[in-house]
Amino acid sequence: MTLPRNNSDFRWRGHDYAAVRGQINIKYYDAEMKDGEIGSRQFVTSVDVIAEGEIAGFPSAIDAGHTLGTDDYHRTALKDVFLNNVQVLQQSASDTAPTDNDFNFGTVSTRPAFIPKVGTADQTKIRGIAETERERPIGVTVTTTNPQVVSITDTNTDGVRVTIGFPRVQKIEDDGNISGTTVNYNIKVKNQANTLIKEVISSPTATLTAKQIRGATITGKSTSPYFKDHIIDFGTGISNSDFPLTVTVTRETADSTDVKLTDAFELTSITELVFEQPTYPNTAVAALRFDAEIFRSVPQRMYRIRGRFVKIPHNSTVRSDGSLSFSGSFNGTLKTDKEWCNDPAWVLYDIITESRAGFGDFVSEDEVDKYAFYNASVYNSALINNGQGGTSPRFSCNIVIQTSTQAYTLLDKIASIMRASLFIEDGKITLTQDRPTASSYFFSYANVTEDGFIYNNASKATRDTVVNVKYFQNETRTYEYETVEDTTANQSKFGVVIKNIEAIGCSDQAQARRMGLWHLYTQNNETETVAFTTTADAGSLIRPGNIITVQDPVRSGLRRSGRISAATTTQITVDNIKDLPTTPSTGDELSVILTDGTLETKTISTISDSVITVSSAYSSAPQPNSVWLFVRATNETEDFRVLSVKEDNNTFTISAMFHNSAKYAFVEDGASITTPVITNLIELKPAPSNIVGDERIIVLGDRAVSKLIVSWQPVAGVSQYSVKHKFNNGSFQTTIVQSPIFELFDTELGTYELEVYSYNAFFEPSTEPTTLTFNAVGKTAVPADVTGLLVEPVSDQLLRLRFNQSTDVDVIHGGNVVVRHSNLTNGNGTFTNSVDIIPRLPGSVSETLVPAIDGEYILKFRDDGGRLSSGEASVVVTNPDPQPKLLTFTDREDLDSPPFQGTKVDCFFSDEVNGLVLGSLETLDNVADFDAIADFDFLGAVDITGGSYDFANILDLGSTHPLRLTRHFVTQGFYPNDLIDKRSANIDTWTDFDAATAFNVNAKLLVATTTAAPSNGSSYQDSDFTGKTFNTFANGTHLGRGFKFRCEMDSDDPAQSIEIDQLGYIAELDRRTEQKSNLSSGTSSSGLAVSFDHAFFTGASGTDVAAGSQLPSIGITANDLGGTDKFEITNITGSGFTIKFTNAGNAVQNKTFSYTAVGFGRGS
Repeated sequence: MTLPRNNSDFRWRGHDYAAVRGQINIKYYDAEMKDGEIGSRQFVTSVDVIAEGEIAGFPSAIDAGHTLGTDDYHRTALKDVFLNNVQVLQQSASDTAPTDNDFNFGTVSTRPAFIPKVGTADQTKIRGIAETERERPIGVTVTTTNPQVVSITDTNTDGVRVTIGFPRVQKIEDDGNISGTTVNYNIKVKNQANTLIKEVISSPTATLTAKQIRGATITGKSTSPYFKDHIIDFGTGISNSDFPLTVTVTRETADSTDVKLTDAFELTSITELVFEQPTYPNTAVAALRFDAEIFRSVPQRMYRIRGRFVKIPHNSTVRSDGSLSFSGSFNGTLKTDKEWCNDPAWVLYDIITESRAGFGDFVSEDEVDKYAFYNASVYNSALINNGQGGTSPRFSCNIVIQTSTQAYTLLDKIASIMRASLFIEDGKITLTQDRPTASSYFFSYANVTEDGFIYNNASKATRDTVVNVKYFQNETRTYEYETVEDTTANQSKFGVVIKNIEAIGCSDQAQARRMGLWHLYTQNNETETVAFTTTADAGSLIRPGNIITVQDPVRSGLRRSGRISAATTTQITVDNIKDLPTTPSTGDELSVILTDGTLETKTISTISDSVITVSSAYSSAPQPNSVWLFVRATNETEDFRVLSVKEDNNTFTISAMFHNSAKYAFVEDGASITTPVITNLIELKPAPSNIVGDERIIVLGDRAVSKLIVSWQPVAGVSQYSVKHKFNNGSFQTTIVQSPIFELFDTELGTYELEVYSYNAFFEPSTEPTTLTFNAVGKTAVPADVTGLLVEPVSDQLLRLRFNQSTDVDVIHGGNVVVRHSNLTNGNGTFTNSVDIIPRLPGSVSETLVPAIDGEYILKFRDDGGRLSSGEASVVVTNPDPQPKLLTFTDREDLDSPPFQGTKVDCFFSDEVNGLVLGSLETLDNVADFDAIADFDFLGAVDITGGSYDFANILDLGSTHPLRLTRHFVTQGFYPNDLIDKRSANIDTWTDFDAATAFNVNAKLLVATTTAAPSNGSSYQDSDFTGKTFNTFANGTHLGRGFKFRCEMDSDDPAQSIEIDQLGYIAELDRRTEQKSNLSSGTSSSGLAVSFDHAFFTGASGTDVAAGSQLPSIGITANDLGGTDKFEITNITGSGFTIKFTNAGNAVQNKTFSYTAVGFGRGS
């Protein structure tokens, strides 16, 4: 037959540990994200079958005196719960007030929830597991002024799942980055009398009442829809009269009115829940709820328990170790109330007789020999030296039975724990145990058949010399091996022959060692068997397990046994005296079989012929013709343990194994046991300590990046760490590192939260992390100032500026050197009232050429994020008088009356600041309240698309010349609406608070040229410059006849504008000399007309030089000129002159001459 099983979850528990694997995954009523953070986080609740039938419970809670079903019991029992072989609550923790550090998983508030049921018939159901659900879609947005209320009318409802949905949760920062935010709300469940049933609150720190739970908050960002569930158990205190219930969802965080902030949410659905009804009567179960984030997969659960209640003798008491102590005599009855114990005799008795988890449907208690089990129990529970400085029971049974097994195989395994075997005698199941027992019968040729004794000895060719005994180690909760070695002599003789055996139900190292010693001793000393046939009078008295004595004259060389001729209680007359000594030796004994079939032995006092007198009387006189045996202490007789008895035609064939009673002392020698040093690889490691952060800017691929370096003290035995980090209100991200250092690149200005976990060898994290909050600067720190600024003249048009290279990585790589200029020469030039003189330079340079212009050159470093050094380096330059130039035209748009009469695009002249400024993005059409406008000039934000101003007049030189232009700029950056509320940038990025450093503005002067004459023949129009390119200039020479000037203004910040206070230019023509030699004047009466190679500028209307007012000067050098000869120069123009040589009589002379013409301009 097979072991009966009640269902597929059948378990029999009689030991301290039960490892189970079945689970039901559910959401639990108080599941919530840590600190309300956004993310996918799951909780697992496992409902595990621990045993069939009632168990004692969990030893830590029992020993602490806690009552089953109380919070103290459930909490303390966590010392007996192991997840992936790690204890949930440390053994040393306080039972009533554990601290956060006492929990290997979670904290006092976040620890796994544990609800055990010990298998009573009337145990209650486990709440929180939904059996049926009815979802009601809602889909209505919840606002501060529009809470949502839903009514629950079904009185069968045990709880609800409230689903909150966020389409998106994000905040767009001014720099374009997306960060997270926090949203708080509240959920209340009330009855029809408006009495609070349950409430989900948002505060993470408020003291909770019995009706409150946390979790009504989210923090983080999600660019896709995010849903959060709240499962609310109404509890057992509500009744039908409380219905209908109302569920109210209220928004606590103010509704967003900022288009950059998206945090609206809706009440997505309400799901009515009816919890599971099964109570699992007579089945011990455990519900365990834990955070799935802790484990990579569903963890193995192991429970340390005191197992099934079993029946024990009426005169017994259970010790703390599960063994029994006894008082008085056993009367054959067992206690009415079952108790827990681990004595293998009563574990075996329970399996045989119990109906739910054993063979009770087939075997009644009356069919079991209780006395045999009791005698075995007394031997099992005896306390002996455990080799570790204490005592322990001889045999204990701590076993899990959870597989289908053949009945006799199972019973034999349990019996073998105590060196016993079962057999049926007189219709009852009884057992025999290999324990110290006196011989109960003897056999010689007097009471065996003529076949005599047949011996069989196992071959000595092989012997096990090393035995590895597998047993369950309580401390590590894994199977270990106790190694027992034979003598050196036997190992030398037979070699190292290893035998692996399993100590069934053994969790004691000393018991495992005794089993190994037993194996070695019996294989070396009890290998011989004997078989013989005897008569019914002897054979019918023998049972398996009996110790019998054999006197074999073949082995001893003497026949010292026979039949009794006559007998009294003190004198025995034997049938023959052959081989009997005439005088007994000390210790000689005579054994006889009494009338009740028992063997009794007495010391011999005298031998007279065939009469043997004993020193004390037998209990009764043996019957004539019964067997006698002479015993001498020279090993002339041998003891055997009966293996089997077979009856055949009124004879009995007995098979027995040699028995050496010295083995008991050998096995229980109490020798010291070396307790193994246990390295618990699965033990959770502590979190790291001494965590610090350091932020640096480094070069990565020729790019400057900010890097946060987080380091900590290494944890012994840890080779991997898990680092979770989040920025501001973002979501946590996880990284695995192999060393105690973590690097995070491209850090930003803000707060980084980091959590570092240690991993053990099985990649399980520490229960709690080490945390660090680091306020990062990112790359928001401004560069160091420019130092070592020097100026060197290069020419009358160029200067060289030299300065020390920047020491900031983010300037050298990706940054710039910004060079500005102000025409102010009094030292009052600033970065704010100046504009760029040249394009921004690479940040790695340390010198540059700039146009030579009177005024102040101002330098700042700019990093790759656009941040400028806080200070500035400057030098004032007044250029020496250059080569003579002709000041052709000076224009100052700001000095016109009214100022700035040119064409304005997205800019205007402000009387308030008396300068040209950028326009606004706001229009009057959008103004709702004109009375609220303090300044119409600066309405709204500055137009950061920029503006332009075309000068009022176009310069016409009259002909094409290379014209030297020098700009004139005096500017000022400012905040037109300098109110804190109007600044939209992150306050941490503000470079000033007093509006003194509006650096994010600039202006430049441009010129477009043409060599063509005006299309209308008189003056230039804008159309004459259509298609012409405007080029930026500071100073320089531009070729053309017509010149159109433009100022372009821009701002990178809608709060900043630029004010053009002075705007203009200076137009100059360079002095030029033209020479020509060896010209012949000829003899024409009108003289020689000489044409210049390039015309000179002589003035033009619309310039500061009147037409024809600036003629070139002519110098003549004549060859062979006589004393009365003379020359005359006439008709001097910009293009040439006429010269005529005459003598004293005014006659025209032909002379060779050279000329030098000095003027301004160089006509094309």
